[in-house]
Amino acid sequence: MKLPGTEKQRKWASRLAIVAAIGVAYYLFTQVLDLEKILEDVANALGPWTYALVGFFAFAETGAFIGLIAPGETVMLLGGAVAGQGTINVYVLIALAWTMACAGDVTSFFLGRRLGRDFLLRHGPRFGFSHERLEQVEDFFARHGGKTIFLGRFVGFVRAFAPFIAGSSGMRFRQFFPYSVLGCGIWTSVVIVIGYVFSRSIDTAIDYAGKGALLIGTLIVVVVGVIWATRYLSDPENRREAVRWLDDHSWTRWITALGRRYEIQLRFLGDRLTPGGSFGLEFTSLMAILAVAVFVLVTYIVVIAENPGPTPGDETAVEIAEALRCGFMTDFSKVITFLGSGAFVWPLAAVCAAALAWRRKWTEVCVLLAGMVLIQIGFTEIKAAVGRPRPPDPLVGTHGSSFPSGHAAHSVIYVWLATTIVVRLRRGLTRATLVVVAGIVLTALVGLSRVYLDVHYLSDVSAGWALGAAAFSICAAIGLVVSQLRHNPQE
Repeated sequence: MKLPGTEKQRKWASRLAIVAAIGVAYYLFTQVLDLEKILEDVANALGPWTYALVGFFAFAETGAFIGLIAPGETVMLLGGAVAGQGTINVYVLIALAWTMACAGDVTSFFLGRRLGRDFLLRHGPRFGFSHERLEQVEDFFARHGGKTIFLGRFVGFVRAFAPFIAGSSGMRFRQFFPYSVLGCGIWTSVVIVIGYVFSRSIDTAIDYAGKGALLIGTLIVVVVGVIWATRYLSDPENRREAVRWLDDHSWTRWITALGRRYEIQLRFLGDRLTPGGSFGLEFTSLMAILAVAVFVLVTYIVVIAENPGPTPGDETAVEIAEALRCGFMTDFSKVITFLGSGAFVWPLAAVCAAALAWRRKWTEVCVLLAGMVLIQIGFTEIKAAVGRPRPPDPLVGTHGSSFPSGHAAHSVIYVWLATTIVVRLRRGLTRATLVVVAGIVLTALVGLSRVYLDVHYLSDVSAGWALGAAAFSICAAIGLVVSQLRHNPQE
């Protein structure tokens, strides 16, 4: 059914209808309905099933294109609100949503690689995805490149099909995946936390609604201004005109002077933080690792600080370790666990640093030593702050608190060394994948040996791995940026 009147009149009628609907909703939620009672009833009705509901929609939004029908934010907000009522754990919910959203992206990516663009052209209209909408997404993809995978997470009509189009366009998976991890992590965390916070302080949220409206209005004006400026300055002639205008006024001349002074750095930030080049891919991969590692570490710190006892996962790991226990496994674990001790890892780091210095790989030397120092400081301070007791009846001697595992944190050096050999020292190395897998396996064995020997819980080991990954990834990212700035050609 088409509304009467001109196109302009129909647009204004639609806007007025939206404003009226918002006004009615505001009146109902503030004057008629008891939001706290509604949320409490929903939380009691869903209970643990909220995990399944949120996980399904996080996956299906891109993995099954359901985001065109039911935007995932709605379910994420609901999940956060249920967690805010204390029915479920918000950290577990975020971890589940993050994982399932990534799984949906990966599924959609490989479907796109398998089925191709023609599939969308033939079947898209059945799901409300018209040819015009496909052209919009492809135009967004053409203007922003692989960054669409990250940016598209925050644009509803792009989010549902961006991974599929990435796969059908021939993008490499190793370029796609880091951006997917970052985008999914930020999107799920922000939306769930918003639902969580507002469900715990609904009255405060309503009291500040008027102030929030002013803030939102200001934000909209700023966003519109940024979009307009971006489009205007995309024309080279407009950019030159803007620079001339800034130079002609004494109170704005400092802006162009600052821009010329740091032209290399600004060009670097603007042109090279893209997934198309090796720097963009490496940097984004490191940021994805850092995001996951920090989330895991912080989540465990919060959970263990509230209840230092073993988690359900810890109890399962203890049962498995007891079932596998035998003389050979115990002797093997004692040998492997030594490879994560400070007595072995620090001399190893010193030898590797000397070898890298001999080859004049100064960035790698700094990353290695800084990463080891961060790990040492990190697990020492966290152990003192959390103070978790060790598991009872360990098979080897221990000292200090249990959380996190210093051996597990130290063992991440093996993954870093393997990756550095493949990516930095011996590019094109035959069986490079085998080298990286060997580093990962050795790191895993060191951590699991601590669980087997009953000196750490599995959560201690997982947090230790996360600490090591966070330390090396942040140091490597800083080293990568500094190296690029130093070697960026003077144009």
